Amino acid sequence: MAYNLKEVVKRKTRFSAGHRMCAGCGAPPTVRGILSALKEEDNAIITSATGCLEVSSCIYPYTSWKNCSFIHSAFENAGATCSGVETAYRSLKKQGKLNGTKDVKFIAFGGDGGTYDIGLQSLSGAMERGHDMVYVCYDNGAYMNTGTQRSSATPHFADTTTAPAGKVLPGKIQPRKDLTEIMVKHNTAYVAQTALFGNFKDIHEKAEKAIYTEGPCFVSVLSPCPRGWGYPTDMLIEISKLAVDTCFWPLYEVKDGIYTINYKPAKKLPVEEFLKPQKRFKHMFKEGNEWMIKQFQEEVDKKWEYLLTMEKLTHNEN
Repeated sequence: MAYNLKEVVKRKTRFSAGHRMCAGCGAPPTVRGILSALKEEDNAIITSATGCLEVSSCIYPYTSWKNCSFIHSAFENAGATCSGVETAYRSLKKQGKLNGTKDVKFIAFGGDGGTYDIGLQSLSGAMERGHDMVYVCYDNGAYMNTGTQRSSATPHFADTTTAPAGKVLPGKIQPRKDLTEIMVKHNTAYVAQTALFGNFKDIHEKAEKAIYTEGPCFVSVLSPCPRGWGYPTDMLIEISKLAVDTCFWPLYEVKDGIYTINYKPAKKLPVEEFLKPQKRFKHMFKEGNEWMIKQFQEEVDKKWEYLLTMEKLTHNEN
């Protein structure tokens, strides 16, 4: 179905306002963007790992989750919970105990700490077993809920509380893990990387593909954090756009092994344009630290060239 913003905003809300997420946080619009792709007539069971999203949206006796069922999982097992519920649903349906019920979609949400690190084993298992579900990672690049500790999703050289930039360390000393590619290697039915970019067309279309593609699907969404990244709260969309235009966060998808880059900047910006507005990278602009920016740029360029090559190779093969 062609994306129509006017039609999308008319759909019933499944994640309401009034939550306690920070102003300028990328997680709430990420959730809305994903859930807006659900058809009106479909039910959804949402599982969420412990993290910013869960603790701010479901504080007893209040909840921001509407027109769907919500299960709070422990930090490490959103993937296992979602796959278990999906299995129970299939079993009950096979036994004829759910006759006449609406279709149910299964969607898990987790931050990068609960996805890249603590929850990787349950996510990997769910994808490998082939459950008909979607796992969505809202990637804010650190353990933001507990004080901005580094995660394996934290960018190279970023200043965090457990990898502080100073005389001893230049911030996080390792490049970030590429979880999107790890999910591709699981032979997952559909894998996508998206962001809060433009008019939400990209995030909506990828969410729709993931939700209505049979089998295990994974969507990674760049979800900026004003507290952990150190940008003004009104820069949420601008920061996201800079991440995409510098190719720090490419928009692409992989289906049936075929890579498709969904957006190629007319003018690829230098990565320092993405780094400058963020306090977590301010030490990189001090005299003598130019090598950090140079190395960061080389890492971004290498990944971008890899995607261009994979797109060309996989499209030519098919």
